[in-house]
Amino acid sequence: MSYLTLSITLIFVIIPLILSKTFKLGLERDTIIAAVRSIIQLLAVGYVLQFVFNAENAVYIVLMLLLMIGAATQNARKKGTSIKGITWKLIVTFLFIEILTQSILLGLDITPPTAQYVIPISGMVIGNSMVLGILFLNRFTAEMETRQNQTELILSLGGTPKQAVHTQLITSIKASTIPTIESQKTIGLVQLPGMMSGQIIAGADPVQAVLFQLLILFLLLTTAVTTSIMLGYLSYPTLFNQRMQFLRESLIRE
Repeated sequence: MSYLTLSITLIFVIIPLILSKTFKLGLERDTIIAAVRSIIQLLAVGYVLQFVFNAENAVYIVLMLLLMIGAATQNARKKGTSIKGITWKLIVTFLFIEILTQSILLGLDITPPTAQYVIPISGMVIGNSMVLGILFLNRFTAEMETRQNQTELILSLGGTPKQAVHTQLITSIKASTIPTIESQKTIGLVQLPGMMSGQIIAGADPVQAVLFQLLILFLLLTTAVTTSIMLGYLSYPTLFNQRMQFLRESLIRE
């Protein structure tokens, strides 16, 4: 695809702009910003990846992964600023997910230890973990705020902090993992996943494309559940003091 062809595809940006203006949706500014940022960011990343792939240097790969984790943390923390220390909790979670998945992939020789495989797969894993983290934090903080009286009641009856937040945790974990699980139930019937479609367009054997896509789907299942559970069990202790009392003021901005 040439830059001229890319410029023609801007018609897909113009259409929502026209619709937003016609129906007075007020989405024009956000649409333009999203389009401009995506062009700049993806082109920049494209040239960076080209350099990293050609260099095949482990240092560059690690730097790329740290950049991904940093960007994911910065974005996800906006939904969890009411939880004390959410930044380091997110960093620990993303690092653990990355180390876990890559250890299995590289340790069992499922994928080769090259930048061409490590960086794209890590991007999908960390990106999915970020989205799941946002979904979990958004639901968990809402649950804690609306069930404060229930939490204090359980504590007053002799319950532990873990027992007091059990319902909120389970509800939030389930809610955040639903999109991943439900989308995989209809994969291939309702939609063809991006990685599979990209490989097919590039001329790869459809069966091989399916096998790689299944690998990613299985990775995302682990990512979804592990992210929500880790964030939940790292976050809830900060809502209580050493005497196991619920701190209403703990849901404050960092």
